[in-house]
Amino acid sequence: MTPNFLLIDAEKEFDVLKAAASLVRVQILKLLHEANGLNVNEIAERLELPQSTVSTSVALLEEAGLLRTEARKGRKGSQKVCFATCDELIVSFHKAEKASESKDITVAMPLGLYTQSSVTGPCGICSPEGIIGLLDVPETFMDPDRMKAALLWFTSGYVEYQFPNNAKIQGRAVREMSFAMEVSSEVPGTHSNWPSDITLSVNGIEIGVWTSPGDFGDKRGTYTPDWWKLSGSQYGMLKTWRITNDGTFVDGTKISDIALKDLDLSAHRSIRLRIEVKADAKHPGGLNIFGRGFGNYDQDIVLRLRVAD
Repeated sequence: MTPNFLLIDAEKEFDVLKAAASLVRVQILKLLHEANGLNVNEIAERLELPQSTVSTSVALLEEAGLLRTEARKGRKGSQKVCFATCDELIVSFHKAEKASESKDITVAMPLGLYTQSSVTGPCGICSPEGIIGLLDVPETFMDPDRMKAALLWFTSGYVEYQFPNNAKIQGRAVREMSFAMEVSSEVPGTHSNWPSDITLSVNGIEIGVWTSPGDFGDKRGTYTPDWWKLSGSQYGMLKTWRITNDGTFVDGTKISDIALKDLDLSAHRSIRLRIEVKADAKHPGGLNIFGRGFGNYDQDIVLRLRVAD
């Protein structure tokens, strides 16, 4: 399994350091790394801690982005299930390396900078300030104000982004490629049990399908603006697709045999990422993509190329 790293700036993200600076919270993160997907009672029982202590710690860790929670049905109503968001926390005390010296090349793509789209309604796009264009009108996806988008949703179809292939520009071989984004299914309103098959393609080659479990609205997203109705999609799951020499993985789980060699990145000046829900999918449950200003993670769609020395 490929480890998932979280690199933080010691000065700019001091709140994350503060959240991790507790033996109890470190124990919780370690436990979730070993047994991902535990509710508060299970964590308290395994660590032999009071439930109130665990609840407070979970809230602090979630706010810092070190874990995420999902509401799931339990024997007695709903329960909060906790998941670790990373395997390793790396603290940086140095200025960022120049691209030519770094072993990682990272490009953050704003949500609204897709180069192609073809979607069906219900659909829409909005910025942190308000709705862009008209709801449920696919043509709105070409509105120039889409550049400001922080949330987009559709029932079926796709959006496609074109990233620069900076590894080719620098003449460096790619050892691993990954895409990270916050996504969920899409249903009118919200529904935590609403599966949707989300297909990713790179330069016209399908790399695999991941099934989103639902459309989440049990609580307001950490960064979702106050004007957005609580009855609408609030947040998604931060997922990382990795393509290596051994295949394609989502958060370490293999979803296909498509490997780097199949993509032949050195032959392309750009990297085209298509995010799609096919109308004939087994679970055509729509798609929400959350960008900066919406959801729980306040980030763009991030491409990371791990390159050889």
